Parts: sequence; C-alpha cells; structure tokens
Amino acid sequence: MDAALKAIAEPRRREILRLVRDNELSAGEIAGSFDVTRPAISQHLSVLKEAGLVTERREGTRRLYIARPEGLKDVQQFLEEFWSEGLMRLKQAAEWEERRKSRGTS
Repeated sequence: MDAALKAIAEPRRREILRLVRDNELSAGEIAGSFDVTRPAISQHLSVLKEAGLVTERREGTRRLYIARPEGLKDVQQFLEEFWSEGLMRLKQAAEWEERRKSRGTS
C-alpha cells in the first residue's frame, strides 16, 4: 500500500493512471499528453509499474501500458474503513438528534 500511495501522491502519475484507466497506450502516446520530457514520463511509468498500478506489454519496440485497478485495492479498503466509520458516526448523531427532538428537549 505504501508504494501505491507514494506513486499516486504525484499529480502527473494520477493523470497517467486516468489516461490508461480504460485504454492501453504507448509510452509515446502518454508522453504526448504532457509538457515534460519523454524520459520524465518513462520515470513516472516505472514508479507506477513498480507500485503495481500499471502493467507493461511489449509490442515490437513499443511499450504499452494499462492501469491495474487491483493495485489500488489495499488503498481502497483502507479509505473505505474511514468512510464506513464516518457514516456510522453520522447515523448515530442523526439518531441522537431525532431522540432529542422527540423528547422535546433542546
């Protein structure tokens, strides 16, 4: 999970993940979407690959990338714990307020 969090902490890497979420793209196609050098994008892709967030497939001399949503599963589960706990606290607060109103107290 730490590698995934570090990888997605960088805005360009999050944008790369958005680009390859549904479509396999070559490194060149990905680089064409940014105003940085191709080696910089290659470095970002390496970080994403090492974190298990993208897969790389070679087709001749081209390298094609696509997102691996399962690479974010641990992060998703971690965040959902907070969401579930927050919803439970909200539910309890709403129930408490409803009981308070039904008793006619302020």
